[in-house]
Amino acid sequence: MKLYVNRSMNYKQYMDLLDGLMTQGKTTGQNQSADYLNYAKLNLARMHRLNKTATLTPELKTVLQKVKSSFIFLVLTEGWCGDAAQNTPTMHLIELENKNIELKLILRDENIELMDNYLTNGGRSIPKLICLEKESLKEVFTWGPRPEAIQQTVLELKDKKASLMEKAEIVHTWYAKDKTLSLQAELKELIEKHLI
Repeated sequence: MKLYVNRSMNYKQYMDLLDGLMTQGKTTGQNQSADYLNYAKLNLARMHRLNKTATLTPELKTVLQKVKSSFIFLVLTEGWCGDAAQNTPTMHLIELENKNIELKLILRDENIELMDNYLTNGGRSIPKLICLEKESLKEVFTWGPRPEAIQQTVLELKDKKASLMEKAEIVHTWYAKDKTLSLQAELKELIEKHLI
């Protein structure tokens, strides 16, 4: 795990990477198709918006104040991924709230061997959060790729063979209405159970 932590970047470095690639008309990963670039552009705009508007709930803040040991939130992600764009800004707010939690981001497609240890229903779904004890790098818990409330909908849409466009519209409409509350509730529960 040390190798992956060493390869990872902090949130500012990740945002700088995405912004820099976008100015070149690129995104992370091998797929540089027009569709992927369009996803990446939309998702970068979502992240910038969430960076300005998202706030933590009082309940999550209260739980975070009780975390006294040091942990790393290692997150597998990519710039073109809509779920990653909707969820990583809140993870950044968590590290800003408590200096004992450090967010580290790592690109999925450059670290497939790590990703393949954290599949969701056999797929390489991201974001995938792996919480580690900072000193030992022992795994404490995992989360991802999206809040449970929308995960079920995604699985149903997959079964129905919904188009990518239809799936994206439903999922991002849900995220807009949810305003990160489901993610915060799930992470609050995990932090309360495992980090306190």
